[in-house]
Amino acid sequence: MIKGKSDVVELATVALLAHGHLLIEDVPGVGKTTLAHALARSFDCTFQRIQFTSDLLPSDLTGSSVFNQLDHQFEFRKGPLFANVVLADEINRTTPKTQSALLEAMSEGKVTIENKTYELPRPFVVIATQNPIEHHGTYPLPESQLDRFLMRLQMGYPSQADEKEIIRSHINYETADHLTPVISAQEVQEAQKLIEKVEVEDSLLDYLMTLVEATRKSEFLTLGVSPRGAMALYQAAQARAFSQERLYCIPDDFKRLAVPVLSHRVIVSAKYSSPLQSREESDAIIQGLIDEVEIPL
Repeated sequence: MIKGKSDVVELATVALLAHGHLLIEDVPGVGKTTLAHALARSFDCTFQRIQFTSDLLPSDLTGSSVFNQLDHQFEFRKGPLFANVVLADEINRTTPKTQSALLEAMSEGKVTIENKTYELPRPFVVIATQNPIEHHGTYPLPESQLDRFLMRLQMGYPSQADEKEIIRSHINYETADHLTPVISAQEVQEAQKLIEKVEVEDSLLDYLMTLVEATRKSEFLTLGVSPRGAMALYQAAQARAFSQERLYCIPDDFKRLAVPVLSHRVIVSAKYSSPLQSREESDAIIQGLIDEVEIPL
């Protein structure tokens, strides 16, 4: 389904295994929706797509209470958030009030409606998309919400050969609906528990701490990585090791994941950034710090 983007598919899988959420920044039409749908089908998970617009209300996500005239009482009707994989399409096109409705769901795996809390299905992952080029009619995501995303990814344009295959697949009506699940939702949860047992040596933990501290002291950044960001990289590294059939982490697990996990959690100094901070600026700074920090032997 996703041609020539094995690295993106790998990172998306790692995010799911690490109990994480994905933010995909890219132009329309490069496969963001297809990736989310294919991920849900491959893991035999329920899937919901929400098109974020300026008039979307929080209750449109979480659901609401409806009066049942037969029983003469209110009953709760679940919203589209009650799915294993939720695609929040163009998340920055809705108001901050609606965006904030996702915060509890993303961080706690539950929603509170009219003073009553409802658990969301497990596993639960939000895959949000936004167009980094167009800014008219959009609302920038606050840092507190960005911090809830385990990774920020970019699909990128496919190669000419891969694009040719994509066109042929479209002509032959090959969609994600034709995919056969390879693992159940229950098995995904069991894998998530096993990931916590992946070993991380003290030298690698020190490497992680040194890298995080470097973001806080960098002259290029006004905001470094928070403890939540450090924990996110730790869990993502464990998930990557597990996905490669290892029960221990290696330095490459942290190096490979540092940019997608950390770059959206920092703020580039106004002295070194353009008026509209781009993904490329923070990515380059994090990569530079990775190159500077000594790798444990």
